[in-house]
Amino acid sequence: MNPSDPAGPSSLTGRLTLQTPLGAVLSESRIRLLEAIDRCGSLNRAAREVPLSYKAAWEALDTMNRLAPEPLVERLTGGRGGGGTRLTGYARQLVRLHRAMESSQQDILDRIGPVPDDADAPTLRALIRRLGMRTSARNQFATRVTALSERGGLVDVRLQLGDPETGIGGTSGTRGPTLLATITPESAELLGLAPGREVWALVKAPAVRLVVRPARRPPPGRNQLAGRVVQLRPGATRTAVTLDLGGGEALHAAVPAQAAAALQPGDAAWAVFDGDQVVLLTFG
Repeated sequence: MNPSDPAGPSSLTGRLTLQTPLGAVLSESRIRLLEAIDRCGSLNRAAREVPLSYKAAWEALDTMNRLAPEPLVERLTGGRGGGGTRLTGYARQLVRLHRAMESSQQDILDRIGPVPDDADAPTLRALIRRLGMRTSARNQFATRVTALSERGGLVDVRLQLGDPETGIGGTSGTRGPTLLATITPESAELLGLAPGREVWALVKAPAVRLVVRPARRPPPGRNQLAGRVVQLRPGATRTAVTLDLGGGEALHAAVPAQAAAALQPGDAAWAVFDGDQVVLLTFG
């Protein structure tokens, strides 16, 4: 059968994602962005080449730098070219490693051969799709469990954002803000949660409210994170707001436009959301 025939078997191709113990660092699109930065010496020109919007490229670069144990890019200022962006030696090593592993992965998939059109094929295709899942949660934090406590039949999980030992998710040698997640005891057991366990915490931006006057004593199970407004992106009905939480962490909220009308970059604000809005993921 012709592998290109829709009614016949199809060859397998793979995409490689490199991860830290806390989450994905490099994917195919991010590798192409780094390669383009290396060629162009400019994030703006690299984004057009990939192609990506400048905003998407900047956010991808910011995510990579937060997750990687060493900086991946350095920004140049002044000079005849007016400055720019270039890869660090560490980033070039990662790009080479990614491409070498990608080549080896494809060799293995080529040996498997075409996917047969039999009863097992849908199961295989479903598994492959699930392995490539992505999340729509705007906030994705690398965290470490510091404490667990029972409350009303649920478990409050106290999380430290960032890793003081490696600098992942924060500045090396510093502690980032803390986060509270409220889950069921069954979920805590299933995830194998215990102090010191590394987990990924997800919070959807629309679940976050912003206030300029924090509650002196927030209700049990509620997060109230202090930050400073660094960016506002007005939309038709909602405004996307980015807060700097300190310790290298940022939080994104999508609030009604009226609620964001009084905010300006540089203003102090508090992100408020309940612990049951936090989803926890573990790796391995």
